[in-house]
Amino acid sequence: MQRLKQFIEKEGSVINDQVLKVDSFLNHAIHPQLMKQIGEEFSHRFQHDGITKIVTLESSGIAPALMASLALNCELVFARKRKSMTMTDHLYTSSVHSFTKNQVNDISVSKNLLEKGERILIIDDFLANGQAALGLIDLVNQAQANVIGLGIVIEKSFQPGREILEKKGYRVESLARIAHLSEGKATFLESITSAN
Repeated sequence: MQRLKQFIEKEGSVINDQVLKVDSFLNHAIHPQLMKQIGEEFSHRFQHDGITKIVTLESSGIAPALMASLALNCELVFARKRKSMTMTDHLYTSSVHSFTKNQVNDISVSKNLLEKGERILIIDDFLANGQAALGLIDLVNQAQANVIGLGIVIEKSFQPGREILEKKGYRVESLARIAHLSEGKATFLESITSAN
């Protein structure tokens, strides 16, 4: 998705060879028109798959997932990282290790929000090591619903997330695939492929 790549190049900040900061349009501030286009692109890629619900993880996955749910005309559920006073029981729960924060979080969804047999699209902001995606897949599987695919805004293709998910048989659709982060710059996988 060309506009997303332009935002990454112009506003993204490469912290080191593992970390890309995109706070100005995705992780802290939201660029509404870009999010709308992201949602429409996910809708285009999954329009024939009969998606009944989108599942994401708070908080950075919510904006792209909301726009995709509007475009696909389906419901949206986000897994919570922190349980509120109203979330005490009847939960699907999974543990997720965050590479960026170097901590393990339990994520939860109320059991009444996911139904057996639903066709679920998982959307998240980043794919790196695949741990968040696997945690969301686990929640969907606990509900005996079906993971139809995963929509990722930015994939760090130099990390094993895609390979792990595809080996398990999951379809992964990423809007921007980064081959590497070096010298303050993100290099996209498509750039390397087209140069060869």
